[in-house]
Amino acid sequence: MNLTALQTFLAIVQTGSLVRASERLNVTQSTVTARLKALEDDLGQTLLLRQKSGAELTSAGFKFKRHAEAMIEQWRQARQETSLPDGIEAVCNIGCHMDLWPVLGRRLFSEIYRGQPAIALSAWPGEHGELDQWLGTGLIDAALAYRATARESQTIHALRTEQLVLVSTRPDSPMRFDPAYVYVDAGEDFGRRHAAAYADADTAKVSFGSAVWALDHLLEHGGSAYLPESLAASHRAAGRLYPVAAAPAFTRTAYLITNDAAAANWPWLPDLVQRPSE
Repeated sequence: MNLTALQTFLAIVQTGSLVRASERLNVTQSTVTARLKALEDDLGQTLLLRQKSGAELTSAGFKFKRHAEAMIEQWRQARQETSLPDGIEAVCNIGCHMDLWPVLGRRLFSEIYRGQPAIALSAWPGEHGELDQWLGTGLIDAALAYRATARESQTIHALRTEQLVLVSTRPDSPMRFDPAYVYVDAGEDFGRRHAAAYADADTAKVSFGSAVWALDHLLEHGGSAYLPESLAASHRAAGRLYPVAAAPAFTRTAYLITNDAAAANWPWLPDLVQRPSE
């Protein structure tokens, strides 16, 4: 198995056919076919079904695809880290849940950027499932998330617990039965507690999987929603959002999950993870 074979396999998947893959890679179709056959022979599995209409992944091909992507990405990182510019000693790849970036993610990234000039930084947005997968395959060295699962060779740092508060674009918004209420999915625990607190409420007409997107919607169209207090604070101060009186508040904890092998070279990490809770 070699990188060329992996790149050829992914090109076929991305373009949908061996012909288009050969055009993208600027090689003959017979070369693409030979590379794919060699890869399948190495694995002992058929990865793609070749049809007149194109090529489709088999069950084995679907499973292998993520490994191929991981191997290509790790090779890219290896090349990047072994050809660092003068003055750069290491690379730190951080994955961040999009709701954490505006306040905590940006702050952590900035502190590393300012305090560790010998480290090359990169940041990638992702959902919890993606962040967990990327950490497991080594595509990222650390993940900033609201959900943390203890895994071998990883360490979980609880950064801070934040409040989710009900805010509205109207100063007189009702706590219940607001027709413009927007439901923001803040995880399973929040969902259970929200359902218990609002057992008599109707299903929200609008819902978002991101507090950042929900905030944009509120500011453009009006309404109410549960948002992280840190995200809503500046808009409350500016009079764009108002707290809803007597509404229950909820909490959730932000975590930094680090790859132990990478973090072993970060002597500055213990001090860094203490600051967000200050």
